[in-house]
Amino acid sequence: MNVSVKLYQSQAHTCGYYRDRVATNIIVDPAEPALPRLYQALLSNGFRRAGGIVYRPKCVQCQACIPTRIPTTEFRLNRQQRRTLAKNADVSVSMVSAEDATASDKIDEKTALYQRYIGDRHSGGGMDDPSEEDFRRFLLCDWATVFMLELRLNGQLIGCAVTDVTVDAASAVYTFYDPAYAQRSLGVFSVLQQIDFCQRTQLRHLYLGYWIENHPKMDYKRVFQPIEYYRNTEWQRGHKVIRPAILPI
Repeated sequence: MNVSVKLYQSQAHTCGYYRDRVATNIIVDPAEPALPRLYQALLSNGFRRAGGIVYRPKCVQCQACIPTRIPTTEFRLNRQQRRTLAKNADVSVSMVSAEDATASDKIDEKTALYQRYIGDRHSGGGMDDPSEEDFRRFLLCDWATVFMLELRLNGQLIGCAVTDVTVDAASAVYTFYDPAYAQRSLGVFSVLQQIDFCQRTQLRHLYLGYWIENHPKMDYKRVFQPIEYYRNTEWQRGHKVIRPAILPI
């Protein structure tokens, strides 16, 4: 059944990836009652979730942000990823519902870890010193099925990957970890664990969000193979992707 939804365009704002560029987003009406039912279709059309907002970049002068996903049944580990798994063999992994993971006796550890991560990785980027309310507003959502992949070392929480689950796919919403354990490659480790979760629960795709070629924080997604890129309203496999265009200013 076809469903019509209202789409809005955000005001222009400074790009979160390139400070010298201006960005705008297309936003699905947050009050749309069919959002839970439409979410998977929106993911397959290049949209992402932040808090309760579902959006897709639509910038006039730049098309650098390209949606990506991994066909989980076809994914194969490379040598470096095997090393990452071996390096973290002592880390316990559990997928916990967001409701349980942010219960009153657990929210403090999640917020504190998030604060350490933001302070180390995004200092001066407008997200400094986030509160518990900021944490909830950015990562949680009352209409989506949200889980948190918890990484613990000797009982201590060292990483967390917010993961949305739909009927046929999962979406890696956001990952944060203790900067003291950066040498463990916990970001890559989290994606590998999310892929494993998808394989065990027969979810066909893991959506990784936007890839930006040669961007130091975004280009890593290419190491997960095979990977698919969403361009010109279709998913394209691997290196056949059309390179993103940066239009003249």
